[in-house]
Amino acid sequence: MATFQRARSDEQREIRRRAILDTASTMLTEMPVAELSLNELSRRVGLAKSNVLRYFESREAVLLDLLDAAVRDWLAQYEADLAAAVTADAPPARRARQIGTATAASLAARPVLCDLVAAQAAVLERNVSAEIAAAYKRGAHASLATLVALVRRHLPELDEADAVQFAALAVLTAGAVWTHAQPSAAMLAAYEAHPELATLRLDFTDTLSSALEVLLLGLLARAAA
Repeated sequence: MATFQRARSDEQREIRRRAILDTASTMLTEMPVAELSLNELSRRVGLAKSNVLRYFESREAVLLDLLDAAVRDWLAQYEADLAAAVTADAPPARRARQIGTATAASLAARPVLCDLVAAQAAVLERNVSAEIAAAYKRGAHASLATLVALVRRHLPELDEADAVQFAALAVLTAGAVWTHAQPSAAMLAAYEAHPELATLRLDFTDTLSSALEVLLLGLLARAAA
């Protein structure tokens, strides 16, 4: 745990801000979003809670900042993931399936991002000012545009509107599937005690892959019609 003196310059304030974000990021590798508290974050970063709130107006503002950074970091890797997975001269349907599979695998490799996405609408966006919300949405809009461009690079049969629809629904679906693919201890015990119920347990990668493939194939069929 670091202990900071009062920040007296822009550079020092940025160091404090970065320390808060880095500490919160580390905490998310140890616990789900729901368990990250402002009190524990303050303790670990070595600042009073009131001082943390000088840099971020709420716990949720910290998490939104981390979500924005995590999405941008994922998109940088996602570009390479798609390039490696998609066969350029394959028929559109096959490329759609490859994109669905690659997208699901790429997201599954980033559990912290998935947890943040799953909590975005119900938690992260609920305790922030309009100013913070607008700043986050501007970043999200730019990331969405990047995602759309990457998908269309490998599946140009989708027009801009359909690619936007896919990108938006892919993020929403990933968050929803992640939530249902993280069963509680009670649910895990129930599945173990009653094997016939295990078919109800969702595998994140397989479920998301299937959902995205169906979505892309449907958009292609609609475009062809």
